[in-house]
Amino acid sequence: MSEKVTKILEDLKNISLLEASELITKIEETFNVQASFNVASIAAGPSLSNQKAEDVVVEEKTEFTVILKEVPTAKRINVIKVVRSLTALGLKEAKDLIETVPKPVVENLPKDKADEAKKLLEEAGAVVLIN
Repeated sequence: MSEKVTKILEDLKNISLLEASELITKIEETFNVQASFNVASIAAGPSLSNQKAEDVVVEEKTEFTVILKEVPTAKRINVIKVVRSLTALGLKEAKDLIETVPKPVVENLPKDKADEAKKLLEEAGAVVLIN
């Protein structure tokens, strides 16, 4: 690598994120190009700067937990019915679960099943979170 390129790289290592954004905008305007980059990789900082893009593997979450956050008093019976249909809990266990929120209802579900469970619980009147 030439000395000029090395110096430019060293200077780039010392600029702020705001300055980097301004630089990209000016390069796009000057050379009539579109710079496309992943903000997450920039925010991650220097630890990723020495790795090639294909070396960086982002794990995609495959299992989700449906968490019961709130159950309005007027909706308790409907929510208990849905909790029992989603789990193998008996009436007393389902009642105990909804009375001690926030609490996970079902765990390790694929995204589509977790969304379905969330929809059913919300239709019954509960406030639900998928994590």
